[in-house]
Amino acid sequence: MQNRKLKIGIVVGEVSGDTLGAKLIRSFREQGIDAEFEGIGGPQMIAEGFHSAYPMDILSVMGIVEVLKDIKKLFAVRDGLVEKWTTNPVDIFIGIDAPDFNLRLAKSLKQKKLPIKTVQYVSPSVWAWRQGRVHGIKASIDLVLCLFPFEKTFFKKFAVPAAFVGHPLASELPLQNPILDAKQELGLEISQKHIALLPGSRRGEIERLGPLVLDAAHIISKKHPEYRFIIPAINDARKQQISDLLKNYPQELTDKIHLLENTDKESKIGRQVMNAANIVALASGTATLEALLLHRPMVTFYKLNWLTYIIAKLMVKIQYYSLPNIIAGKKVIQELIQSDATPENLATEIERLMNIETSQIQVMQLLTMHKQLLSDNSEDPVQAVLGLLNS
Repeated sequence: MQNRKLKIGIVVGEVSGDTLGAKLIRSFREQGIDAEFEGIGGPQMIAEGFHSAYPMDILSVMGIVEVLKDIKKLFAVRDGLVEKWTTNPVDIFIGIDAPDFNLRLAKSLKQKKLPIKTVQYVSPSVWAWRQGRVHGIKASIDLVLCLFPFEKTFFKKFAVPAAFVGHPLASELPLQNPILDAKQELGLEISQKHIALLPGSRRGEIERLGPLVLDAAHIISKKHPEYRFIIPAINDARKQQISDLLKNYPQELTDKIHLLENTDKESKIGRQVMNAANIVALASGTATLEALLLHRPMVTFYKLNWLTYIIAKLMVKIQYYSLPNIIAGKKVIQELIQSDATPENLATEIERLMNIETSQIQVMQLLTMHKQLLSDNSEDPVQAVLGLLNS
């Protein structure tokens, strides 16, 4: 196809992006595309030979107020990449998720009039909030790779080039996920009932949401002593942070908590923990899609800095916050957001899912959505990118 090696720039800001980036790199190689990859990536991408100019954690900042605190550092990283690719341009820049950073980076590359095609892999949630961003996307992004079919439909209205490439997890995760096998894989007691608690993978999330899930666990433990709790930690730093929080709780609770640290390069511990759980309580975000595809009864929650929340609330254009509800177009799982995210409310919703009939109704709805995501026709992301290069 081309006589020289392609240079592809990729920027990711969290574990889910690192997973998508690693899969994309492997897919290029499996299709015989001679390419080298550089930018910002995590351990999974680096294991595939990716050259990361900055640590991925540098972009792991969420919330308007939180980003403002690190704005100078983020600008310096953006400017560093622009300078790097002005001197030695890549053929294509692919921003994976992290839209606030990646869209600004793509805009800067366009302003420099560099011969670099720009792609955003994982659509920014413009269909949900700040819809005015779609005009900036149209100006700075040559192609949006969408994970869900409704996103391509949205962009079509605004004449933004988009391809529905599907979510790789929909085909990767089987329609059958035996819970006993999952418990065995983590060395958990097979006959024991487990509740997975996922307060997030970022430092700030665990600061805000860690006490919420542990307080809820304390309430449940007193009323339902037969349950045990499992919490994933993405790395040593997060494990230590959660361990420090646990020091504030009585031993009768901490003895019932399994804190499991990630041990593989693909950072699957969150998925493994959810798969082994009878009930999942998790922070609203990309992990809710994994829980959907694992068909586990779940409740989701989230709390932001109060000013960030007020600003975001004014801009949100959709009824629901979690992907399962957005995909379904109706309330399938309970969402506890901001002031509703209390230990008492969370404990109550977890208790509700202890009812077999209630949880089974939700599980069947999640399984139906999984099948729908598999049945929709999707394009290959590598071929979509190559088509852009040849246009």
